[in-house]
Amino acid sequence: MNKGLIIVTGASGSMGAAATKALAEEGFRVIMACRNLQKASKVRDGILSQLDEIPEENISIAPLDLCSRESVRAFADSMKDAKIDGLFNNAAVLSRDYVLTAEGLERTMSVNYLNTVLLTRLLLPNINDGGHIVNMVSLTAKYAYAKLGMDWTTKGEKDYSQLGTYAASKMALLYFSIALAGRFPHLHVNVSDPGVVNSNMITMNRWYDPIADIIFRPFISSPEKGVRPAIAALHSERTLRYFVGNEDKAIDGRFTSSPLVDTLWDQAGELLGL
Repeated sequence: MNKGLIIVTGASGSMGAAATKALAEEGFRVIMACRNLQKASKVRDGILSQLDEIPEENISIAPLDLCSRESVRAFADSMKDAKIDGLFNNAAVLSRDYVLTAEGLERTMSVNYLNTVLLTRLLLPNINDGGHIVNMVSLTAKYAYAKLGMDWTTKGEKDYSQLGTYAASKMALLYFSIALAGRFPHLHVNVSDPGVVNSNMITMNRWYDPIADIIFRPFISSPEKGVRPAIAALHSERTLRYFVGNEDKAIDGRFTSSPLVDTLWDQAGELLGL
């Protein structure tokens, strides 16, 4: 891949920051698409202080709040003249409580799936032929296989589960990736799984968090290690591969052949007015 422009969503978090640093170190220009601009600025300054030879203009910050479709559309509009070589959909939330967005849909599904779909589809005209789209999925997704359906938009607070809804959102993103790869064969569309990473994402905001931190955090991956599959996917000339650890493999046929691939694509289009 040419040393072009790559967008990293959620780049102020530990995984996004690790991806930004790795890509900038390779010579790519990176746009950090972030909700918290103040935090993003501190992260950017920290990265630049570690990479003395990288021009400051090679890492820029742009506002993007995936809770808001208005923000997503504004970000996409700001990119209308850009030539994009890579899009890393890294941003995600793991909300403890059931919260609705301004559009009246549950926040976890909106941020991790639906508004990420909106962002990707709006940016498609700007992604160069042979460009790379990498969607961050999760090992939790396999547990949502029987739970995700077309009725996700009608589920209310009583149906909400912190980990279950998160898993369903990542499953939906996997189905979107499959549909996207089939419809845009001139692009390289892949998914990456970081495993369990030492980041704020795994904090459940429950009473047992301090105990879990003591027991589990010393044994889980660093953000730098967790982001390696995504970096490999951004370099790969293959498509529709599942990158995890040091390898990539074909996506399980039960997912690629599922009717949800097309029905969720159509549903998202209707919900988003695409």
